[in-house]
Amino acid sequence: MPSKIAGTRRPSARPGGGRVPATPRGARGGGVRGLYTRAQRAWDRPLTAYYVIIGAGLLITTLGLVMVYSASMITALRYELVPSYFFRKQFFAALLGTGLLLVASRMPVKLHRALAYPILVGAVFLMVLVQIPGIGHSVGGNQNWISLGGPFMLQPSEFGKLGLILWGADLLARKQDTKLLAQWKHMLVPLVPGAFMLLGLIMLGGDMGTAIILTAILFGLLWTAGAPTRLFVGVLVVATTIGVLLIKTNANRMRRFQCIGATDPGGEGAPCLQAAHGIYALASGGWFGSGLGASVEKWGQLPEAHTDFIFAVTGEELGLAGTLSVVALFAALGYAGIRVAGRTEDPFVRFAAGGVTTWITAQAVINIGAVLGLLPIAGVPLPLFSYGGSALLPTMFAVGLLIAFARQEPAAKAALAMRRPGWGKRAGVRWKSMRRRVKKRPSGER
Repeated sequence: MPSKIAGTRRPSARPGGGRVPATPRGARGGGVRGLYTRAQRAWDRPLTAYYVIIGAGLLITTLGLVMVYSASMITALRYELVPSYFFRKQFFAALLGTGLLLVASRMPVKLHRALAYPILVGAVFLMVLVQIPGIGHSVGGNQNWISLGGPFMLQPSEFGKLGLILWGADLLARKQDTKLLAQWKHMLVPLVPGAFMLLGLIMLGGDMGTAIILTAILFGLLWTAGAPTRLFVGVLVVATTIGVLLIKTNANRMRRFQCIGATDPGGEGAPCLQAAHGIYALASGGWFGSGLGASVEKWGQLPEAHTDFIFAVTGEELGLAGTLSVVALFAALGYAGIRVAGRTEDPFVRFAAGGVTTWITAQAVINIGAVLGLLPIAGVPLPLFSYGGSALLPTMFAVGLLIAFARQEPAAKAALAMRRPGWGKRAGVRWKSMRRRVKKRPSGER
């Protein structure tokens, strides 16, 4: 007979017998605290960072392909090309990048370290070739491209970012193993001179935007390595001083600073045309945009609509909801990268994950900040999103690095081992065994 005493209940049971454990009080109720507890518990799962990096990276790339097609159609028609011309090139680069991502995600850490020097040396060699007349090509006033024949162009400085991260991470990891990072000279040399060599080659071509990203990567590596505050501030002061001198001695760079927050294209020559029309595009998008493909600014008013200012077209066509979704995806990718760097015990993984996270998040902030009128226009693409195969390929390889590092966590390894092909067979055996036990029970117990 069931108990009729007030306030008592018969404990619920599982299908296989036994009582269901009590739910913790913090996760039982609703409200903000219960939601936060459940979110924290979900985030602490071993494979959360692994899936967030895969999901955010692929979603950004896929949405970028859609927006490249929408934003580049008018530009292609202006050059008497088929409307899908730029989309086809980007889609082909995305396929190659997906292959690189899969390869990088399956490579062991030792092989990543072995690739550090070949990638760096190859990038430096190509960056030197860029400065040779007849080999290097100038695009948008920057001498930083090599023609591969036909419409295909290569920007070696994009691979220089990846080379600096892998080389710097391997260098710092070896010095930490030998207890040399406690000495500031070993922390700076040869990392800082090597980074300054890359910066010099980039600045020879006049590409200030890429130089800023490379400087951010250097600071990210030093920060992850635990550089003392005085040392960090000293390097920052030197880099800032050099940057101010380079900006003040160039009229084009000074004009970009003067166009911060501009809502008027300006007088003769319209010096703030791009900045102003980027604001116009975002302002006309409203909450949910004018619809995919319905942008007005991409018809010629907004320069570089499918490259540096693709975020403005996204805001015009998809509205605030679309732009916030892109920002949220980058935030999730960056936060997952920080988690991977913070939980690993391998110094190379920590430094490399910190460098990749700094690269992607800093470049995203600089690009989006320029479109919003909060930062000067640096001429850098939105990672994984803007048109450009030279930027997409190394970035997708870097996302593959984060995936590989996320797989290296001990708890993640154990969780992934349970999902091997043999796991399904073992689960099937357990299910059949449970069904046999249920069938053997008397009818009254079912």
